[in-house]
Amino acid sequence: MTDPSAAIGLHIKLERTQRGWSLAELAERAGVSKAMISKIERGEASPTATVLGRLSGALGLALSALLALAEQSTERVSRRSTQTVWQDPETGYTRRSISPSGGGVLELLEVELPAGVRVPYPASAFSFQHEQILVMENTLLFIEGSVEHRLEAGDCLQLGAPEDCVFVNPGDLPCRYLIALVRR
Repeated sequence: MTDPSAAIGLHIKLERTQRGWSLAELAERAGVSKAMISKIERGEASPTATVLGRLSGALGLALSALLALAEQSTERVSRRSTQTVWQDPETGYTRRSISPSGGGVLELLEVELPAGVRVPYPASAFSFQHEQILVMENTLLFIEGSVEHRLEAGDCLQLGAPEDCVFVNPGDLPCRYLIALVRR
């Protein structure tokens, strides 16, 4: 497994500077403090899922783009032992990038949401991608705006128009699900 923490910070800084934005401008657009963004960019702090969602929305990038390592590959096989895994330091939520790093139109992610955990994302984090969620184990409560979807193992949800969303594990066991993303 590869830890993407340093690559996340470098990628955020690169995206910010390419846009000619100051730390203050990104902070205002994302609703994240300048101090936190600075720590993330320097690799001194690992961002939470909520912070990454806000930053990705402000930058107009898929969350997975912030989690991708800078390296690109022509490999068409992604071995589990080398897949990038990111863990939210606040909740323990883990996100594994399953797809080969060479790119493509479809991206697959495996997520494990610990029992009782709630992870919110702003609508802006969903505005540039189509997304489906397939629950593999246990139960996921997915709140999409004002609509609640209770998904059990084997259930698949296609997200609608971008809205503020919350991933919730209401159970006593970790919930494991797959996310399939296609850029709009």
